[in-house]
Amino acid sequence: MSGRFSRTIYCGNLPADIRESEVEDIFYKYGRILDIELKIPPRPPCYCFVEFETSRDAEDAIRGRDGYNFDGCRLRVELAHGGRGPSSSDRRSGGGGGGGGRHGVSRHSEFRVIVRGLPSSASWQDLKDHMRKAGDVCFAEVSRDGDGTFGLVDYTNSDDMKYAVSNLHECTTNSSTLFCKSPVSNVFS
Repeated sequence: MSGRFSRTIYCGNLPADIRESEVEDIFYKYGRILDIELKIPPRPPCYCFVEFETSRDAEDAIRGRDGYNFDGCRLRVELAHGGRGPSSSDRRSGGGGGGGGRHGVSRHSEFRVIVRGLPSSASWQDLKDHMRKAGDVCFAEVSRDGDGTFGLVDYTNSDDMKYAVSNLHECTTNSSTLFCKSPVSNVFS
């Protein structure tokens, strides 16, 4: 693939108070930046698109900054999908949708986290937004049982799942304390 989209990256999970100059500071060392398109939605996280002069610069930026901790946020950096509408199977992960968005295909994975302590008003979107702090969420669902409201969150990889269990366990959001665990007993081996 050549052209603009092979040299444009997506950077997600940016903090709400991010500025374009900070995005430039994150990526300038990987090559000449032609354009930065910063997106600040009504609800975090923020994201941006960064266009480099060459596709090699974009690939270097992905390798160097995917998973990078910036201002307490673990960045998600990947090649941009190339326009509006459904993405094709040319994603670097090799297929499928990334998270059940308007155009994506929701998918399950073996890297599951169970989240207890959710408020009864929680939606799968709220849960997914919160759990993205740990990494790339490919599926989220909210259910209720005899013990209250709980969520199931699937990550695209083991590292993100482990990060969620260790860093989002017993965190407080909207006056509720969340408890995260993996159904796999040897998650840290």
